[in-house]
Amino acid sequence: MKFDLGPKGDIQPGKGKVLLAEPFLDDPYFKRTVILLCEHNEEGSFGFVLNNYIDVDLDQIIEALPEFDTKISIGGPVKNSNLYYIHTLGEVIPDSIEIVDGIYMGGDFDKLRDKIAHGLIDKNQIRFFVGYAGWSANQLDEELKLKSWFVKDIKSGVLMNTEIDDLWKTIMRSMGKNGQIIANFPDDPTQN
Repeated sequence: MKFDLGPKGDIQPGKGKVLLAEPFLDDPYFKRTVILLCEHNEEGSFGFVLNNYIDVDLDQIIEALPEFDTKISIGGPVKNSNLYYIHTLGEVIPDSIEIVDGIYMGGDFDKLRDKIAHGLIDKNQIRFFVGYAGWSANQLDEELKLKSWFVKDIKSGVLMNTEIDDLWKTIMRSMGKNGQIIANFPDDPTQN
C-alpha cells in the first residue's frame, strides 16, 4: 500500500502556476517558499520566490528609483544582483510580458520609474525581486517526481499581496485536508 500525504490534485506546472516547497525541503533559498512560475517549457523553468523578504528599501537597491513603500523578496539564487518586477499594470508599462491573466512581468523601466515618481502606482500593483529561481531543461520535472514541490493555481490578489503573514501555510491550508495537515508540520520534525 502506497502512502501519500501530499495534497491531492494533478495540476501540471506551467506559466502562472505556483510551486510550494514540500515542508522539509532544507535549502536556504527554498525552505517553505512559494514560487510564481513565469515560464516552464522544454528549455527550462524560472520564477520568483514570493515569500522570502529582505529588509531593504527599493531606493537602496537602485538609486535611480524614488522612495516607494514596498516589500522586496529574494526572488531566488540566480542573477541576484538584478532587480525584477511583476505587476498588474499591463499596457501602462510598455513591453510587459503577461504571465497569467492580469499579472505581467518586466516592461519599460523608465516608464515604471516615472509612474512611481509621480505616485501613480500603488504598492499592491507591483512586486519587486532580487534575483530569480531557475531550473535547467527537465530539472523541475525531476524535482516534481521526487515530490519536492506541490503545484497550485492561485488568484492574482494573493500573488500581489505582500501582507499575508505566512503565505506558504495560507496556500497549503487551501489544498484540502492533507494540505492542512502539512501546513501544521513543524519546521524541524525533531522538535515535535
